[in-house]
Amino acid sequence: MKERLPHEKGFHVSWDQIHRDSRALAWRLEGKGPLGGQWKAIIAITRGGMVPAMIIARELDIRIVETISIKSYDHNSQSDAKILKPSNSDVILDGDGIIIIDDLVDSGKTMQLVRESHPKAHFASIYAKPIGRNEVNTFITEVSQDTWIFFPWDMALQYVAPFRGEG
Repeated sequence: MKERLPHEKGFHVSWDQIHRDSRALAWRLEGKGPLGGQWKAIIAITRGGMVPAMIIARELDIRIVETISIKSYDHNSQSDAKILKPSNSDVILDGDGIIIIDDLVDSGKTMQLVRESHPKAHFASIYAKPIGRNEVNTFITEVSQDTWIFFPWDMALQYVAPFRGEG
């Protein structure tokens, strides 16, 4: 059997699946906030955390939704994480009562960077890889480190060759 490229071990996530998984994450976060079980706000790590953040904010009735823009990928390769736009510090402060959400924790570098400015926040992601999984407090699905997740906002419908053979 020939060795596959990293992106060939793909986990394809549909819009329906990301919605279900985001709701499942909301269920796990329900009643866990430090304010009598409630959360003060949610910060979406852009861009991947924006869809899950909106779904979770709706499910948990969180009205303050902020973003923090981090760049850690250039197309298909990972680079050093850097903040492009910080969250609104007047609302967020040290992160107490705040959920930080992303679609995926891979190496954990993005979460580590955000934790520096929001050390008391609760970190959550929909998907987690083994190397970064300890950087989040809550997640839904663990995938292997060599799995490439294809999110619906990155995909278009097209023919895909069968896994085995030319078909």
